[in-house]
Amino acid sequence: MSQKQEAPSAGDGRLDLQADCGSCFGLCCVALPFAASADFAVDKPAGKPCGNLQADFSCGIHARLRDKGFSGCTVFDCFGAGQKVSQITFGGTDWRSAPDTARPMFDVFPVMRQLHELLWYLTEALSLPPARPVHKDLRRALKETDRLTRGSAEELAQVDVAAVRQEVNALLLRTSELVRAAVPGRKKNHRGADLMGARLAGANLRGANLRGAYLIAADLTGADLRTADLIGVDFRDANLSGADLTGAIFVTQAQLNAAKGDAATKLPTGLSRPAHWK
Repeated sequence: MSQKQEAPSAGDGRLDLQADCGSCFGLCCVALPFAASADFAVDKPAGKPCGNLQADFSCGIHARLRDKGFSGCTVFDCFGAGQKVSQITFGGTDWRSAPDTARPMFDVFPVMRQLHELLWYLTEALSLPPARPVHKDLRRALKETDRLTRGSAEELAQVDVAAVRQEVNALLLRTSELVRAAVPGRKKNHRGADLMGARLAGANLRGANLRGAYLIAADLTGADLRTADLIGVDFRDANLSGADLTGAIFVTQAQLNAAKGDAATKLPTGLSRPAHWK
């Protein structure tokens, strides 16, 4: 589903956690459900191939997803889970040539996707010098989470993702506190806040805690988001034109893809400017 962007320049080991659709059996286009809405042109139940999925597992309208009413596809990111399930968990055997693999393959894909998202955050945390006091615990969590991703389909199906996420999140929160402590002055705390449609043009959100905040359609033009914690922020249709996200932590490409921006928007290292930004 993910929309191709300019080649990223991640230097912290996260290149393996980016989608390689050419090595995947179109899992996001089959395993996941979607409902007719502003994000998707039609309804599709889980386990049913999208009508745009081609015989070679590519998308027939990839270059025109937004024009065709499938903008939701352009903001999805599997963090490399698709190719891991396709090529490692199932050893390169696709669900079309071996129909008996379809159900277990589709079932473990969402599990793998969540584990790979955690690997993304853990890898980023380990690249942040201020988080050095928790690097040992971060490395341990990274190793254990990676081990889980390499289990069999049966083992993956038994993973308690909620428990893994809770343990990892505690480390990520500590990382956030250490990183943001270096920002002078009092930092804003908008964790989980409902800021939908908020007028935040030019706002000073440097070093802010915005974890899980709803910023749907918010006006963040020219806002200072340097070193802010943006994990889980809903940026759908938020205007980031001219905003400065330099050093912002736990940002994903999917979050940027869901937002609006321009050539003046400053991005964190390793992420690219979405193709639809003007």
